[in-house]
Amino acid sequence: MKRWLLGLLVIIPAMLGGLLAAAFWLEWLPDPVVYVRADLGTIAVILGLLLTFVLGVEWVRWLRDYYRQQDFVARLQSDSVNERHEFLRRLDHELKNPVMAMRAGLANLNGTTLNPSQREIVGSVEDQTLRLSRFLADLRKLAELKTRLLESAPVDMSDLLREVISVAEERPEAEGRKLTLSLPQVPWPLSPVAGDRDLLFLLFHNLIDNALKFTQPGNTIELRAFEDRSKVVVEVADTGAGIPEEEAPLIWDELYRGEGARGIPGSGIGLALVRAIAERHNGEVFLRSRVGQGTVFSLRLPIYQK
Repeated sequence: MKRWLLGLLVIIPAMLGGLLAAAFWLEWLPDPVVYVRADLGTIAVILGLLLTFVLGVEWVRWLRDYYRQQDFVARLQSDSVNERHEFLRRLDHELKNPVMAMRAGLANLNGTTLNPSQREIVGSVEDQTLRLSRFLADLRKLAELKTRLLESAPVDMSDLLREVISVAEERPEAEGRKLTLSLPQVPWPLSPVAGDRDLLFLLFHNLIDNALKFTQPGNTIELRAFEDRSKVVVEVADTGAGIPEEEAPLIWDELYRGEGARGIPGSGIGLALVRAIAERHNGEVFLRSRVGQGTVFSLRLPIYQK
């Protein structure tokens, strides 16, 4: 149908032109020569209007193609995110029962008489099973973040960050490292942010956990916060190994483990959770790092509005 209409659009003007030419040639119509008189200003205006029309048509076409392309890319990105979350959800579902069975079996073994060698093997398997359980818990949190209803209540950031530091200082990994907290006191304390306190605690806990993993005894980890117009900015800075520039865009991806992470316990989920929680709170997270000098993670969250 479309080809037939297109054919008519091409043929009809040609037929009309042919009929007019024949009519002039057979002198059925008066002199075909048309004389037009116009001053240069009028001609310039007409040509300008024609040029504007042509350029306008091309601009509209370009905009239409551009927005179609942007919409296509957005759909691809959305589909990719949905597929990743569905994969994580199914992975958690498929592994949860086998891991629980393994832990139950190990508990039964611990209740029997084992020689030192056997007990060491069972202990090693138990450690790895616990690590897998924590990994599945992180997967579950990441998969649920997209659909979870967030509690939008005022969160006292000063109180929250003090708790984060207090918990971090009790961890064995903190031994030998200097952990500091810097909060504004005057002329006013830090403003609250709107959000889910438990999720925000998890966010900063993961950032501190990451800093503890990639620093050595003698290094410093600083948690600091301040206000910047309508945002609360929280930074986790360390004097650790730093992150290579080529790895910086990849660290937010699920399950990504950089070259410097070899031999360091972790699942590759922690920073993906950080970004997901920040986005659910209408926040932004940024990274600055220099290899051999250290790393700074900066989080910007909207101040709570009554």
